[in-house]
Amino acid sequence: MNGIPVLHVEAESIARAWEASLIELHHHGGSVKTQYDKPEDPPSKDATMLITVTDPLREPMIHRDFPGGPEDLQEYVMEVCEGIKDHLVRDPNDPTDSRWEYTYHQRLFAYTVPGQAPVDQIEAMCQKLAQAPFTRRAQAITWKVWEDNACYDAACLQSIWCRITEDDGQPVLSMNVRFRSNDAYKAAFMNIFALVELQRRIAARLGELSGRPVRVGRYCHLADSYHIYGSYFREFEERFLRSLERRTFEKRTMRYADLHEMMEGARPAILEKARRMGGGKRE
Repeated sequence: MNGIPVLHVEAESIARAWEASLIELHHHGGSVKTQYDKPEDPPSKDATMLITVTDPLREPMIHRDFPGGPEDLQEYVMEVCEGIKDHLVRDPNDPTDSRWEYTYHQRLFAYTVPGQAPVDQIEAMCQKLAQAPFTRRAQAITWKVWEDNACYDAACLQSIWCRITEDDGQPVLSMNVRFRSNDAYKAAFMNIFALVELQRRIAARLGELSGRPVRVGRYCHLADSYHIYGSYFREFEERFLRSLERRTFEKRTMRYADLHEMMEGARPAILEKARRMGGGKRE
């Protein structure tokens, strides 16, 4: 390769697509050092990756080997889609404020520009698509050039783009998402799952605005740098790769429908946890 490898996987569900992306990255990714490596760490596996999920709501949606559990996943969905941690974002005008630089929800639903009122980019997208489903201008961004070029913890998610097409007379919502940097093993599954939930909510909002049900269509996830850190290799091999040999796909995954009630039941505890959270660098 004349540069960083460019890889693509396609699968019908989130769980299959994420699993396939890790296998493809493991086999064909390049070796690249990172700013976070310790002297003893091997280079990361890295590639530009395009993941296409053709039917994002198809079961089984959840992979057992993502580093976390159902309640962690519920908490992250609530963080991205409902803003339960927006109160942790620092005041950019206060140099002593050490709270988070951003949350994705705050950047998407309350994007701030100095001297202007916050912009709800997701609602603006929905309004544009309701008026002209074929528009190419329905997008939301996170990058703040006046802040993020110099901040320590710049946003990894960069943009969301949506468009509606017709399938046998029914509107179908496609979503494209771009990350500048994406931790393939430790973060990507939760990122994709939460953003597909956002896609579902956008489709529901478009149904309200248009008076016609809108179906969730394919989801595309582009990561400029899709990587597995060298410090994770041992865990990745012992947990993820060995499970491919020892368990069937059915045993490696779970149906979201079977966990939904339990995950929703965790809402009060998650909200209380978020309320009690203080400042500090985000994880």
